[in-house]
Amino acid sequence: MKKILAIALLAFVAGKGFTQGLTLPPSGDNQKASVTQWIGPVSVTINYSSPNVHAPNGDDRKGHIWGELVHYGFIDQGFGSSKAAPWRAGANENTTITFSHDVKISGKDLKAGTYGLFLDVEKDAAWTWIFSTNAKSWGSYYYDPKEDALRVQTSPEDATYTEYLTFAFDNREANAATAYLQWENKRVPFKIDVPNINDLYVGIMRNELRNSVGFDYRNIQAAAQFCAQNKINLDEALVWADAAINPPLGREEFGTFQTKATVLRALKKDAEAEALMDKAINHATANVQAVHQYGRSLLAEGKKEKALEVFKLNRQRNPDDKFTTIVGLARGYTAVGDTKNAIKNWELAIKNIPDNQKQFLNVYEAELKKLKGGA
Repeated sequence: MKKILAIALLAFVAGKGFTQGLTLPPSGDNQKASVTQWIGPVSVTINYSSPNVHAPNGDDRKGHIWGELVHYGFIDQGFGSSKAAPWRAGANENTTITFSHDVKISGKDLKAGTYGLFLDVEKDAAWTWIFSTNAKSWGSYYYDPKEDALRVQTSPEDATYTEYLTFAFDNREANAATAYLQWENKRVPFKIDVPNINDLYVGIMRNELRNSVGFDYRNIQAAAQFCAQNKINLDEALVWADAAINPPLGREEFGTFQTKATVLRALKKDAEAEALMDKAINHATANVQAVHQYGRSLLAEGKKEKALEVFKLNRQRNPDDKFTTIVGLARGYTAVGDTKNAIKNWELAIKNIPDNQKQFLNVYEAELKKLKGGA
């Protein structure tokens, strides 16, 4: 009976084409590795196997990596369907790279997805990164140029010695990063750009505001403010700004008024924006610091007389304030050329400077010195 059962089991396994993978150390002891970099809302992940310069048997292969262990050009590796294969940019299974969103690689478009990552290494010519739609093969034995999604040229750079083949990222910016492979004495980069990153943020915000976060007026306000600051999606931003002010979710307060005014200004509706800010600075929620910062923003826009008017209002409404409103007057009078009143207010502000502002004392004293020098 046991013999019959064993024969039946073997027949079942053979009939199903069944093979059982056993967990063993990786081929050549080339350990698997993974690195992920976020570029704003976009994730980039590289999965690879990491050989080292010293062979598993201890042989030192320094000086024998590029052009020897890593072959030049496209070669017939003697196995698989490819007769002209590039380097697999790692070891064992395909090195893969995954993009959560569409990107540009060295200025060329590449769709979101997972790609096999290969490298054409040349002795006396530019090297080439290859992004293949085949991301599931072992090595490059089955490489087919018809499956290339993108090729971009690169220039290898000299680098500090690196024992283990490593992928990493640097030059990280708000909308870009440089990925690179580094091994032995070479570094091989490619740049990743997300050109429409603010549009991606807006799309994410739009979807989030349809969910529970959209029941908090501060989130709606923040979305409107982001659009205004970046001069994008302004019509919808105005809708969001109104929703942050008006019932049932909104609140009338200095901050929400100011956000709407910022959107209106971005839409070139300056008169409406100024009228709304006049309402905002007279609202009960308009505290000393908020009004002061609004006055400074007017100075930055070159609206000196309006800024002085705001600073005077802030001082009038907050007579007990001993510093911020006085600094405002000093800046306002300086801007309009009233040196006498500017000096008077800078001296008073410095006399009353609070502990949390003493780190900026030299800045305030420089402003006063400059005025006295020209008085």
